Amino acid sequence: MRKRVVKSIQKWIIYILAAISVITMLLMAFQIVTESIPAFKNVGLKMFDPSEKWLPVSSKPQFGLVAIILGTIYVSILGVAIALILGLGCAFFLNFYTGEKFASIAYSFIDMVSGIPSVIFGFIGLTVVVKWFTIKFDMVAGQCVLSAAIVLGIILIPFVVSSCSESIKIAREKYELNTLAIGFSKESFILKIVLPAIKEGILASAIMAFGRGLGETMAVMMVIGNSPIYPKLLGRAQTLPALTALEMGSIEYGSMHMSVLYAANLVLLLILAIVFGVAYILNKKISKE
Repeated sequence: MRKRVVKSIQKWIIYILAAISVITMLLMAFQIVTESIPAFKNVGLKMFDPSEKWLPVSSKPQFGLVAIILGTIYVSILGVAIALILGLGCAFFLNFYTGEKFASIAYSFIDMVSGIPSVIFGFIGLTVVVKWFTIKFDMVAGQCVLSAAIVLGIILIPFVVSSCSESIKIAREKYELNTLAIGFSKESFILKIVLPAIKEGILASAIMAFGRGLGETMAVMMVIGNSPIYPKLLGRAQTLPALTALEMGSIEYGSMHMSVLYAANLVLLLILAIVFGVAYILNKKISKE
C-alpha cells in the first residue's frame, strides 16, 4: 500500500513538473508573439527586404534582418560541417579502433566537455582562433564567420560523437558477425555496410546539431565580429541570438527597436521548430527500423 502511494505521488510530481515546463514554454512563446506584433504591423515585410540594413538608431531607422538571418544559418551550417567531419571520425575510431576501457574513458571526457559553458569556448576562440586568423591572413582582427564556425563546430563535436556512436553500435551489433564471417575487412565493413546503414542517423544528428548551433549565443558572439552585414567566410557577420544579447538590454522598453528584436527571435523560434520537427520525424523513422 505504501509503495503504491509513493509511486502515485512520484507520478503526479512528474506530471506537475511536465505541465509547468509546457506552460512556461507556451507563455514564453506568447510573450514573443505579442511583443513582435507592433513590428509586423509597422515595419512588416521590410524586415525581410534584402536591400534593408540593420540601422535601428539612425535618423531614418532600418530594420533589415535578412543579413543577420543568413549569418545565423551560414555559421550554423559551417559549424555542423566541421563537427560532422571530426565527430563522425571520432565516433568510428572509438567504436572500431580502441579498446572498451579507453573508449569508456573517452566518452566520459566527451560528456564532461559537453558540459563546459560556451563562454569558455568563446574565450579560447578569442585568444587562439581569432589571434591565429589575425596573424595568418594579416587581418586587422581575426573575428570572422570562419572563426565562429570553428568554435561552434568544436562545441557541437561531443553531441555528434554521442549521437553517431549510438547509431554505429546498433549497426555493428546487427551486421558485424555476418559480414566479417564472409571475409569483409574492418574498413570495408565500415564503408560498405555501416555508413549506408547509419546515413539517416547521421542526417538526424546533423539536423539536431544545426538546431543547437542556431541558438548558440556567447561563444559565437565573442568571435564573429558582430557586424550586421551579409556574411563572408573571412568577413564579419552577426547572428540572431548575438543581436538579442547585445542590444536587448540597452533599448527603450516598448520601442519599435525592441519589437523588431522580438520579431527576430520569433523568426529564430520558427526556424528551430522546423529543424527539430524534421529531426523528430527522422528519429521516429529510425526507431521503427
